[in-house]
Amino acid sequence: MKKHLFIFPLLATAFISMDAKVTPGSMITDNMLLQQNGKARLYGYADPNKTVTVTPSWNNTPYTTQSDSNGKWSIAIETPAGGYTPYSITISDGSPVTIDNVLIGEVWLASGQSNMEMPLKGFAGCCTEGGYDEVASARERANKIRFYTVPLKQSYEPLETIDASWTIPGPDTAAEYSALGWHFAKRLNDVLDVPVGIVRCAYGGAKVESWTPREILETYSDVSLDPADHEKMVHYHRPLLMYNAMFNPAKEYTYKGIIWYQGCSNVGAHADYPTRLANMVEHWRNVLGEGEIPFYSVEIAPYEYGSEDGRQWAPLLREAQWKAMEIIPNSGIICTNDLVKPYERYNIHPSDKATPGKRLAELALSKTYGNTVFPIESPRYKGYRIDDGAVRIAVESKSDGICRNYAIEGFEVAGKDRVFHPADSVWLDWRTNEFIVSSKDVPEPVAARYGWRDFLPGNVHAGNYLPLVPFRTDDWPVE
Repeated sequence: MKKHLFIFPLLATAFISMDAKVTPGSMITDNMLLQQNGKARLYGYADPNKTVTVTPSWNNTPYTTQSDSNGKWSIAIETPAGGYTPYSITISDGSPVTIDNVLIGEVWLASGQSNMEMPLKGFAGCCTEGGYDEVASARERANKIRFYTVPLKQSYEPLETIDASWTIPGPDTAAEYSALGWHFAKRLNDVLDVPVGIVRCAYGGAKVESWTPREILETYSDVSLDPADHEKMVHYHRPLLMYNAMFNPAKEYTYKGIIWYQGCSNVGAHADYPTRLANMVEHWRNVLGEGEIPFYSVEIAPYEYGSEDGRQWAPLLREAQWKAMEIIPNSGIICTNDLVKPYERYNIHPSDKATPGKRLAELALSKTYGNTVFPIESPRYKGYRIDDGAVRIAVESKSDGICRNYAIEGFEVAGKDRVFHPADSVWLDWRTNEFIVSSKDVPEPVAARYGWRDFLPGNVHAGNYLPLVPFRTDDWPVE
């Protein structure tokens, strides 16, 4: 895990003391990107009970609101269709402040842990494939993509401000951008032809409980909210604190949807994961106030976790991730089983961030924007039967069948002893769309698995080149 620690344990910023001028919120800065075709929230601080007027240059219509007794104000302004024309916004309580170079387009919140945080420049010892090529050419997207990076922080109390600003892509800024978020934004921009804004709000190693508010965590009997217990934990496993310090001050902004890459730190806690992720998403959507906005997730990639008990727990977390999508409305997930290299067995940060970024974007393009030309359905396990010393596995592939029928990797079979052996014969029966899987070491097989280990990449793809999702035919406990 990439280890960053910026802890502000006792600080809760309720409001900022004002000078004469109205102060925009910390995400309302030059170069920002606002969600198109709707009402985007602007907010900030002024003297208590002061009239605040917001006037955007695209329609020169004044929008008026009143600051509350603490000086906080918030207002929703109508936004036009997205485009590459920069605008300005004047905010005034008698002394005007102007926000310049504002673009209108699509805004996505990118959250989770280190694989979402991982920048184009990579981490120490973990490279991002092609990252510096993207940095070198980033200026080509200067009027097409904008990034806002929430700094890594923790807090025992909810914060309301962020020490950051919107940035324009270029060699001097893009190296720090979320690599996955960058490729997601590029693909959306290419297809939609409107600017795309990414708010990266991710913390390496964070658990789902790290992004969950106090009122929900109080219902989890295994979670302590005592700061004394938190201080004993590795910093990135602490519950609540990233929610308070990073999500809470970013929740006032208006988003189209959420992309999420998280789960590694919840390996071994798969039983609770679907419900806890669903609880988090429901809460986030409620406080964001935009209804059931899309929530698109990334399956954790193959990695040799090396658990103390020697058991393989990661497949169960991946299974839990897919189960979570079944109970979270307007959600989806992409498979990454094929996106690691053999030498990355002990690298939890796969270097390929372009492919998952594009797959997430195509999921959004199809499900959210209606561009159904993009295939988004990975092949899925359908059922199995035993036939003449082999396991015949039926696979459902909604897009263009299966494109590999030779040198297939990733399958294992087991007999009644429940010991799995690599399959030494795998072929595809085109007539029934079944894989026939067997091993000389298992003359009487009773079960088969695909990609069902911490690290067992497969190479089966649909005709659309989306990978077969890892599966098991059995329901045996982890041995």
